[in-house]
Amino acid sequence: MTQIEVDAAPAKPSKPGPVYGLVRGVLRPLVRLVYRPKILGAEHVPRTGPVILASNHLSFVDSIVIPLAAPRPVQFLAKSHYFTGTGLKGWASRTFFTAIGAVGVERGAGAQAQAALDQGRRILESGSAFALYPEGTRSLDGRLYRGRTGIAWLALETGATVVPVGLIGTQEIQPVGSTMPRVAPVTVKFGEPLDLSRHGAATSGRARRAATDEIMAAIHALTGQELANAYNEAPPQGTLAKIADRVVPRERV
Repeated sequence: MTQIEVDAAPAKPSKPGPVYGLVRGVLRPLVRLVYRPKILGAEHVPRTGPVILASNHLSFVDSIVIPLAAPRPVQFLAKSHYFTGTGLKGWASRTFFTAIGAVGVERGAGAQAQAALDQGRRILESGSAFALYPEGTRSLDGRLYRGRTGIAWLALETGATVVPVGLIGTQEIQPVGSTMPRVAPVTVKFGEPLDLSRHGAATSGRARRAATDEIMAAIHALTGQELANAYNEAPPQGTLAKIADRVVPRERV
C-alpha cells in the first residue's frame, strides 16, 4: 500500500486461492525468464506461520515483485479502487490484484490508520505472510525514509516474525510517470528474521519506535540506500506547526 492511513474493511481477509497459485505459477517463470531477477536469502522466509515482509518501496511494481520472489504466498493492502471499477477494465483490475494477493482497503486519514493495522493483524492471525512498506509510500528520490511505527505494533501485537526485504532496481522497471514496464536488472534480498520482542509490548511507544528503527536498519543493510533521516511526507506548514513537530514529535503510524 502507498500509505498506512487507510480504513480497512472489518471482514476477515481470505487467503490467496487457486487463482493466486495459477497466476503465480505462470508469472513467476515468465518474469524470471525476462528479467532474470537476483533473489537472495529466500531461505530466511519461514514457510509457515505469520510473517511480515518489511520492505523498502521504490516503485508500483514492488507489490508484484515481492509476491513473485517470495517462497510462499504473500498478501498486502491495496487501495480499494483497484477492486471497485466497472466494465472490462474494472474486472481486469479486480482479477489481477486479487490474483497477486492484494486485500482492498479504503483510503482514510488520522485515526483511521488503526483500522488498516487491524486488517493487517487479521491477515497475520490467519497464519499468512503480509508485505508492508514501513516508509508508508514509495521513495521518489531513491533515499530510504524513516519507518512508521505501525509495523512494529503489528509485530509486537501478533508475535509475527519480521523478515526485512531489500529491493534494488525496481524503480528502473517502472519509473514515476511511466505507464509501461521496462526490462531492467532487479535484486530482491531477504534478510535474516528479526526477533523484536525484546523491545517490549506493543502498547509502549518507546518499544514501537525502537523496533521500527531496528527494522529500518536491517532494510538499509540490505539496500545500502542513502538515509533521508526524515519521514516520507510533506513537511509541516506554518511556523507553529514546525515548532510543534520539533517540540512534541507525533508518532507516525
